[in-house]
Amino acid sequence: MRVISGIFKGKKIITPPDKTTRPLKDITKESIFNIINHSNKFSMKIQDAMILDLFSGVGSFGIECISRGAKYVSFVENYSKVIPILKQNLKNLKIDNIYEILEKDIIKELNFQKFNNLFDIIFLDPPYKDKFLPDTLEIILKNKILSKNGIIILHRNRKEKEILPSNFRILEKREYGISKIIFGDQK
Repeated sequence: MRVISGIFKGKKIITPPDKTTRPLKDITKESIFNIINHSNKFSMKIQDAMILDLFSGVGSFGIECISRGAKYVSFVENYSKVIPILKQNLKNLKIDNIYEILEKDIIKELNFQKFNNLFDIIFLDPPYKDKFLPDTLEIILKNKILSKNGIIILHRNRKEKEILPSNFRILEKREYGISKIIFGDQK
C-alpha cells in the first residue's frame, strides 16, 4: 500500500499483520479522490481542507489528504494493535503541526463539541460489522462540526443496508468490489 499522489507520492504505508484492520484499498482510495476532484454534485478541494479521519486505522485516507495539501488532519483510532502503526506511518512522513492523533472510542469517549474547527471532509471507515454508524453520524450532524460546504464520506460493505439519519443527504454513491462509498452532507 502506497500514497497515490501529492508530495508523498509512492511513499509506503505500513499495514498491520493481523486481519482485524481492513486498510482502504488503493483502488478504492484513488476512486474516492477522483470523485472529490471531479464530482459535479459537490465542490470540494483537498488543498487547505480540514479533515476528520474517523476509524482511521493505519491512516491511509488522512495521509493521502496530507500528501495532497490538506491543512490539518485529525486521526481518530482506538484499536491498540493498529495505533503504533498509524503513529509510525505519520512519523515516516517527517512532518509536524498538521495532524493530531486522538486515541479514543468514537462512540464512548470522543467529545465532538471539543473540536476547535469545522471540518471540510469527515471520513468514516468503521469495521464492516460495526452497527454504530447511524449513531456516529447523528452525533456528527447534531454537533455541527461539518463546514458549510463540507462532505461526509462513508466506506462500507456494499451488501450492508445502511440506516442513515434523516438529516443526512446522499450526494453520490459508488460501488467497488465489496466496498461502497457514500458521499453526503447535512440537509
